[in-house]
This record gives sequence, structure tokens and C-alpha cells, in this order.
Amino acid sequence: MIEKNSIFQLSQYDITQQIIETLANVYSRAVLFCIIDEAKDAQTIADDQKMSISTVYKILSNLENLTLIEVDRFEISDAGKKIKFYKSRIKKAEIIVGGNTPTLNLQSN
Repeated sequence: MIEKNSIFQLSQYDITQQIIETLANVYSRAVLFCIIDEAKDAQTIADDQKMSISTVYKILSNLENLTLIEVDRFEISDAGKKIKFYKSRIKKAEIIVGGNTPTLNLQSN
């Protein structure tokens, strides 16, 4: 007998669903929107968006895993630390709900 996966189990592997959930999150959107025009490091994003640095790092990690952002460049700080500058890979997202599954259209940045 073949066991069917639940909706929850399927949604864990559905990249479209994961992107939609991320874009629905106000904090993720704020981070994504603030790096559309220019690459910024995590501390600058945290300062601009008035968020904690740990929250920003968590969001950046998720956005990077979903390939919605990329590391644009690295810089070395005065203290010798490597600093990543992130940039959005998308500049527009459109979610169309109809039928059984939503459609996601992403426009490259």
C-alpha cells in the first residue's frame, strides 16, 4: 500500500509555496525591497529597517536559500572581517491564485 503525503508534508518541498510564504512576511519583504537597487550588508539593512541583526541574518539566510537574493560582493572591514553585501535577484513578484495551485511570476532584477 502506497502512503500519501499530507498537504503539510508536500508544502515543505514546494518551492513556490515557500517563496509565497516568504513574500507574504512583512519583514522578509522589507529586507528584500531595501536591497533591490543597491547591495547592502546585514548591519546596514538592520539599521535601515530598524530590525535586530539576528532577525536580519535569519531572513537573509532564508532569502538566500530560496535564491531570491545573492551575495553581490565582499568587503574587508577595518577589523579584518569579511562582510557580505546582498542584492535582490528579483524586482517584482506576482502571485496568481486560481485553480488548485497558485502561480508565481518573478521578474529578474
